[in-house]
This record gives sequence, C-alpha cells and structure tokens, in this order.
Amino acid sequence: MNINNKETNYPALYTLIVVFFFWGFIAAGNSIFIPFCKNYFHLDQFQSQLIDFAFYSAYYIGALLLYIFGSLRGKDIVGTWGYKKSIVYGLLFSALGAAAMIVAVEVNMYLGMLIGLFIVALGFSLQQTAANPFAVLLGDPKTGASRVNLGGAVNSFGTTIGPLIIGYALFGTFETISDSEISQLPLNKVVYLYIAVGLLFILAAALFYFSKKVPAGINDEPMESSNKAKNTLILMTVLLICMFTPVFLSYKSESAIQISELQQQLREVSNTDAIHSLTAQIKSIAHPLELQRMGLLFGALIVIIATLIFSYTKASKKPEGWGAMRYPQLVLGMLALFIYVGIEVAIGSNLGELLTLNEFGNLQSSEITPYISMYWGGMMIGRWAGAVTAFNFAKSTKQILLGTVPFIAFGVILAVNSLAGFNMSHLYFFVICVIIQVIAFYISKDKPVRTLIIFGTLGLVAMAIGLLSSGTVAIYSFLTGGLACSIMWGSIFSISIVGIGKYTEQGSAFLVMMILGGGIIPPIQGKLADIIGIHNSYIIPLLGFVYIIIFAFLAKGFLKKQNIDIDNLEVTNTE
Repeated sequence: MNINNKETNYPALYTLIVVFFFWGFIAAGNSIFIPFCKNYFHLDQFQSQLIDFAFYSAYYIGALLLYIFGSLRGKDIVGTWGYKKSIVYGLLFSALGAAAMIVAVEVNMYLGMLIGLFIVALGFSLQQTAANPFAVLLGDPKTGASRVNLGGAVNSFGTTIGPLIIGYALFGTFETISDSEISQLPLNKVVYLYIAVGLLFILAAALFYFSKKVPAGINDEPMESSNKAKNTLILMTVLLICMFTPVFLSYKSESAIQISELQQQLREVSNTDAIHSLTAQIKSIAHPLELQRMGLLFGALIVIIATLIFSYTKASKKPEGWGAMRYPQLVLGMLALFIYVGIEVAIGSNLGELLTLNEFGNLQSSEITPYISMYWGGMMIGRWAGAVTAFNFAKSTKQILLGTVPFIAFGVILAVNSLAGFNMSHLYFFVICVIIQVIAFYISKDKPVRTLIIFGTLGLVAMAIGLLSSGTVAIYSFLTGGLACSIMWGSIFSISIVGIGKYTEQGSAFLVMMILGGGIIPPIQGKLADIIGIHNSYIIPLLGFVYIIIFAFLAKGFLKKQNIDIDNLEVTNTE
C-alpha cells in the first residue's frame, strides 16, 4: 500500500467522520431503548438487555467472519476490497438493518427489532474494521492518531445526542410519561427515525462511492497464518451458542409460561392476601429457574476466559499456528477489552432500571434521558481531553487545553439537554467528578499503563461508593463510570499490540472481536439484577475494573521482560 501524498485529504476525512458519528449515536441510544422496551413489551431485565446482546455480538460475528474468510483466502478481506468499498458495503448493510427495524416496529415484534439491530451492527463491524486504518491512510502516518481521535470526538458527540433523539422518537415528547402508559404509545416516530437513519446510511454510502477525492485504500498484503487461533475462536463461538440457547428457550418452558400466567393474575387482583399468595407462588417457581439461567450465563463468561487462557498456554509452548495469540499482552488485552466494553455498556444500559428505584428518584423511563446522555457524555469528556495529546501543540498549550476541554465538553452536554427542555440543575454538581477526572489526566501524564491504573482505580472507587450509597451520591458515582471508561479503549489497545511486530494487524482484529463484551456482560448483569436487585448487580462493573487494573500491572511486567518501554507509547483514545 503506497501513500504518495502526505497532505491530509480533508474532504475524505470529513466524509469518514460521519461514519464515526453513526456508531456513537445508535450505541448510546440503546440505553434509552432498553428501559422503553422493558415496559412496552413487559420484559425482565435480562430480556431487555438482549438489545445489547444483539448489537454487540454482531460486532464479534462480523469481525470473526471477516477473519475466517480472510484466513481461508490468505488475504485480508477488507484490504482486498479496499477501505472505501468496505465502508460503502457496511453502510448499505446497516441501511438494510434500518429497514428490518422499520418492519419489526410496524408488526410490533421485539425479536424483529433485535434482528434489525443485529444487522445494523453487522454493518458497523465492517465499517469499523475499515475506518480506523482508513483515517490513518488519509494523510501523513505520523499524524494518523490525530485523525482517528477527531473521529472519536465526533463519535462521542453522537453518544451524547443519541439518547436525546432516540428518546424523543420513542416517547414522542420530552415531557414525563409514566411507565404504565408506555405500552399504549404509538411507535410511528420510531419508524420515522429509522427511515431517516436508513436514508442517512444510503446518503453516506453514496458520498463515499461517488467521491473522487476518497481513495480506494486497497491493502493486498498477505495475512499471517493462525489456523489454531481460528479454530479455537470458532469452538468458543459454538460453546457460547450452547450456553445462551438454553437460556433463551427457558422463556418458553412450562415454568416460564406458568410464571407469566401468575403475573397476569397478579396484575388483575387487588386483594392483599391474594397478592401475597401469588407473589409467593411466582417466587417459588422463578427462583430455581433464575439460578439455572444465571449459571448458564456465567458459564458463557467462563468459556471466554478459559478459551483465552487455553490459547495463550498452548501458544507459549508451541507458537506455530497461533499467530498474535503467542503474545501474553495481546491475550490479556483481549480479555481486558472484552471486560472494558462490557462494563462500559452495562453501567449505562442498566442505569435506566436503577433510576426507577425509590432511593434513586423513582423516575419514569421518559425522565432518564439526561442521565443517560450525561453518562455517555462522560465518554465524550474524556475522549475530547484525550484527543488534545494527539495534536502537535506546545506543552504549555496542551496543559491548558487538558484543563479546559473537559469543562467545555461538560457544558456542551448540559446545553444540548437544556435545549431539549430538560432541567439539568440536578447534574450541575457532577462538575466535581469532572474535576477529579482532570486531576487524573494530569497525574497520568499520557502514559498508557499509569493511565489505565489511575482510571481503573477511579472506576473501582466510583462503583464501590455507588454500591454502598444511594441517591445523588450513588448516581454521580455510577455516572463517573463513563469518565473512567473514556480513555480505556486507547490505553488497552496500545498496551496489547505493542511489540507484536508483523502480527499487529491480526492482533488488532482479535481485539475488535472482543467488543463482544458489550453483548455478554450487560445480560449477565441484567439476569443478576433479576435475582439480587438492580443496585447490587453493579458488583459486576466493580469486578471488571479490578481486572483492568490487574491487566495493567501484568502487561507492564510482560513488556518489561520483552525490553519494551511502554511509557513512550502514544495513546489513541477512540473506538
């Protein structure tokens, strides 16, 4: 692949960052979609989290299929098509998913909506595989991180306004609507939303396809052999299917049908004795069923952890055929990225249910939008600040921007929500958490391992405070999870692929597959919430932050043995 022109291709870059916006817009909007669907379709917390399962597992399936077909051909599929065509194909595939969503909404079918989101995210998987290296291609490689960070900043703006727009489409207003009224709402605005989104996908595809200023971006370099890694990932996928399938089928079992009938009776009675009797019957049937489901879901998590440990153990003894998995920092990083994406999504996706508790404000689903926007906006705050370090500013200028950009981003979040008509006064004091994040940035000094340890500790402490408290303190603590997660993609990615040489591209593909965490961990937290309560279920992200801190220390040790100076790496803070 030759780069003849070192000047940045700005028309192509501006077209590309539209794609980054789509990813954030849809992904963050799912956090509003989840509580809406729970009330609209009368789902439990696990079932509502299947929105995340469908969306993020599509990233994994898409990346895995590209990797498998590329391995069989001996050449990277995306590189062979060219980054330009790959993004066009991905956008058209996402447009097909938007059409499937429209049909599903028209027939009022939750499963159809899950399928539609799955197809949209399959398109995103192809787009994301091509977009990051394409951004580097559009100019001098030395400034490639700056272009990727620009895309990340736009992506994060999408995560901030996505909840607002999707919330309006679902509820038809920014005014409060009780959860009991949600099932009576017409979904015509959702149809309009996905018509608009589908047309935007097609328009963006046309801009890419017909633009003569967007290069083809063809990369015909051969793929490194890794048949053992490929076969192991396929086996892991089969085992995951074996774990999840019984959980899905259990919702059609005799016990589940009996519980549904008793719940219907419970909604229709008003006698106190009858309520207590029906509640006791439901609990006696549901408890063993829920434990069985929880066991299978934890089994899925064990499958992933065991697969990665098995892969590295075998690769360390006989590396032939394992490709990038021979490197401990890559395998540990795959698990870290899996957990990071999982807890990032789980915190936001379960937040809507948490806010319905009396001790957390007893909010209706239509009232949670500012909180969801602030949580995902926290990702924007961190990424905008992280983007500063990628530009060639003087050191003093960087220090000033690092201290001011987060507050500008915080102001943008407040402004867009206020313009939408929400009273944001209850979130003004969240600026204290932003100040803590800014201090963490200064202490981190843009060193990946130190950054990961400090922000991992910030997330761990925030989750602990949230679990041990309630009300505004706990809400702020859980929202701080977004600030803590905001820098983790870049830090984990940088640490994981350093020193793996010719396997860098393959290692990057393996890491992208681990976006699967967003499809596995939120349903696990959702099912745990069905058993021990939504508040206590936040033990899941707390444990996730513990592993991320451990990963930082372990990876530093492995890299030190490889004589790699990890502290001089450049961090790219985007997804």
